[in-house]
Amino acid sequence: MAEWVKVANEEECQGAGCVHAVTANGLEVVLVRLDDGIYALEDRCSHQDFPLSEGGVEDGRLECVFHGARFDVRTGKAVQLPAIKSVRTFPVEVRDGEIFVDVG
Repeated sequence: MAEWVKVANEEECQGAGCVHAVTANGLEVVLVRLDDGIYALEDRCSHQDFPLSEGGVEDGRLECVFHGARFDVRTGKAVQLPAIKSVRTFPVEVRDGEIFVDVG
């Protein structure tokens, strides 16, 4: 069941490549803006539990700065070792300049 939570205002995550850490009902989430929209992933690397929000984005991939693991922003799939497990992704909606994430 959907559980939409407001996590930020759109101006907090402007410009392609923006990485912004938020909390949604106690869950740490990282928002990433690409040219085609805003995406939300769990803010924990599946390799060593390091915050992905500390990293940067290149070619639609979010890099963990701890060991260099990379994740596809759109799917959460691990695309570079040492990570082999995907990270959870969440649906995102922008409504009247506010960003909502479905954590249900």
